[in-house]
Amino acid sequence: MAAIPASSTKPSPARYRLMVASRAVAGAFGGYALASLVTAVLSLALPLITGASRASALLTATMLSFAVYAVAVMWAFSARSALSAWVGLAIASAVFGAALLALQGARA
Repeated sequence: MAAIPASSTKPSPARYRLMVASRAVAGAFGGYALASLVTAVLSLALPLITGASRASALLTATMLSFAVYAVAVMWAFSARSALSAWVGLAIASAVFGAALLALQGARA
């Protein structure tokens, strides 16, 4: 009979609650940060890419941000661990933050 690895043991109830709380905070706040960065990037990039008006680009970016937020929350709860949820959201936010800085520098 094969032994069960130590990593597959159940965490204590308090640790489990902390992991779920961490994922909820990552989804709520990290998802909001990511969605707002994506909105800012798209509102600046869409007029450059498509030639759309700034108002139309802002409206499109804002509507898409709801989908980005939903996907970010789903990612936070589907990630292998709470740490990987935080890291994934942080990397995506850093990428869109760098894109925002580049687009703002191009506009100046």
